[in-house]
Amino acid sequence: MLAAVCAGTLLLAPVEAAAQRPDSTRAGPTQRPPRRRAPAAQRADSLIRAPLSPRRAFLYSLALPGLGQAKLDRPNAGALFVAVEILGVTMARKSAADLAYARRFARDSIIESYDFNSLDEQGNPKPVYARNRYEGERVRARRTHYEDWVALVIFNHLLSGADAFVAAQLWDLPGQVSVRAMPRGATVSASVAW
Repeated sequence: MLAAVCAGTLLLAPVEAAAQRPDSTRAGPTQRPPRRRAPAAQRADSLIRAPLSPRRAFLYSLALPGLGQAKLDRPNAGALFVAVEILGVTMARKSAADLAYARRFARDSIIESYDFNSLDEQGNPKPVYARNRYEGERVRARRTHYEDWVALVIFNHLLSGADAFVAAQLWDLPGQVSVRAMPRGATVSASVAW
């Protein structure tokens, strides 16, 4: 209730916006002189600048996930993107090796037994081959696994870049997010100073 009253008071208070200009059609002493802006050096001291521009933060994290977050002093987010990158690359390499193995043995055959009732041209019994484990379905499944891990790596690069871009944009926003344990679960609260 108190917040609503304060917000209403701020909305009703007359404040001259910096973008407003005095009416140029009026003449005489009622016209106020234009406001002088502070020199650039004084304005720059009052602003907090991010160590990276949003574009550069995006490109850093797009190239190497977690790098833009590290430059923006966000070690936890950077560590998360690095961990996902390591997991994705490791599993993509393992899946690529499994796929190569399955392709190599897709045409392999193992003699399971001999059929003595039917003979070949030389009079030898015909071999009975065991079903190949690496026929079409298994090769397709391993190719799908490999493609999924590659997609995760690409998605991690894009998400890391987007996160760094947003973090650089919101660099000077003082905010706090906290998670507290409650008797019936967890509560997430966020506070932003205006």
